[in-house]
Amino acid sequence: MAQQKMLKFVNVERDMPQKRVPDLRKKDYDEIYQEFAAVKAEEQASRCSQCGVPFCQTHCPLHNNIPDWLRLTAEGRLEEAYEISQATNTFPEICGRICPQDRLCEGNCVIEQSGHGTVTIGSVEKYITDTAWEKGWVKAAKPFAERDESVGIIGAGPAGLAAADMLRRQGVQVTVYDRYDRAGGLLTYGIPGFKLEKDVVMRRNKLLSDGGVEFVLNTNIGVDISFADLRAKHDAILIGTGVYKSRDLGGPGAGNNGIVKAIDYLTASNRLNFGDTVPEIESGELSATGKKVVVIGGGDTAMDCVRTAIRQGAISVKCLYRRDQKNMPGSQRETQNAIEEGVEFVWLSAPKGFTGEGDVSGVVVSKMRLGAPDASGRQSPEEIPGADYTEDADLVIKALGFSPEELPTLWDTPELEVTRWGTVKADFQTHATSMDGVFAAGDIVRGASLVVWAIRDGREAADSILDYLNNASAVAAE
Repeated sequence: MAQQKMLKFVNVERDMPQKRVPDLRKKDYDEIYQEFAAVKAEEQASRCSQCGVPFCQTHCPLHNNIPDWLRLTAEGRLEEAYEISQATNTFPEICGRICPQDRLCEGNCVIEQSGHGTVTIGSVEKYITDTAWEKGWVKAAKPFAERDESVGIIGAGPAGLAAADMLRRQGVQVTVYDRYDRAGGLLTYGIPGFKLEKDVVMRRNKLLSDGGVEFVLNTNIGVDISFADLRAKHDAILIGTGVYKSRDLGGPGAGNNGIVKAIDYLTASNRLNFGDTVPEIESGELSATGKKVVVIGGGDTAMDCVRTAIRQGAISVKCLYRRDQKNMPGSQRETQNAIEEGVEFVWLSAPKGFTGEGDVSGVVVSKMRLGAPDASGRQSPEEIPGADYTEDADLVIKALGFSPEELPTLWDTPELEVTRWGTVKADFQTHATSMDGVFAAGDIVRGASLVVWAIRDGREAADSILDYLNNASAVAAE
């Protein structure tokens, strides 16, 4: 009788890949989690209970067929596991690294609910795809037939790149425009290497290029080329710019030197790790070396900033967040990693102003308590009167989230409808905007969100663009 390959969660305990010890990993920007060995990946995949209703799949924005590729991994059928994994996910090696699995697939695993510890889905996904790259199973797009239509994609982030991949596989001519000198968006310049090593992103960009996607970089729409010219050049347009406008802080002293935006700080650090010359780091403006650093915010961007500051050699790193740890929006896994590396979290604390003459010397902090729930159901923070104090700081990093740029103004397209939040108004199913042949996907539609949602949006938008092109061809043929 064949040995049972699955449902081993009763006898096999959950096990994550080994993490490098904090004293070593905080000296570099290499990923902190090591790779599963084949035996360990098969063992952990075998813990899957093969649910009749797989909540892991239901709670994955891409609805990845997780139980099937876990079973195939447990059986040693890795190439088949990879084929199923990439059928619904354009970048499984990236999602395996940076998705907040604790809030999505793993957080909804049935055996987790029964007290046995979730299946380590993300680590197995990463293992499958890294093995696929190593074995040469990952192939560039080779369309069955080329099409004449072209699509211009604005933004080389996860939404734009996912759409580009889907469209190229159908033979559509695709050009991706981006303001930066490297494709990838926040994957390249926003997320630090210790979470996502940059050769992983560059490898994927090269694959897209090898498959026929044309990249036009260092190009700012509305400045280097007008939106109208772009529409005239292509049969359809996809807006996938993301949201890059940082939310700001006011209060006394808010204009002091040494108070910087998270996106500027992370971009500078990532550029340095690419080997670029970064004057803002050389001058000390965007460097934490030898400084007391305070990061304001509780999301994943804040976690990226505090852990980067540790690696840059800060004297101390503190993270201020106005709610408690239970109510913070960032990944609990990333928070734990930051604590291990020496970050101090100051919960129930909100900035009220800044001290210093010209250069910042501290953050005036209001102590908070949690009051009644707000509209979202989360308890609202309330200031405790008379409990202010000052937190010393030489560098303050604002990680308060992002909002959209004013695209109708920047692109001279008043007919492009936006919501009251400034995001592009697009149909949630077709991703069509108010302008004919113009679609939008990712954060520029839904607001700052997860990479996995951007990938889903990009793939869905690609399907809608194909329908649009096919209908246009049918009308032209009549």
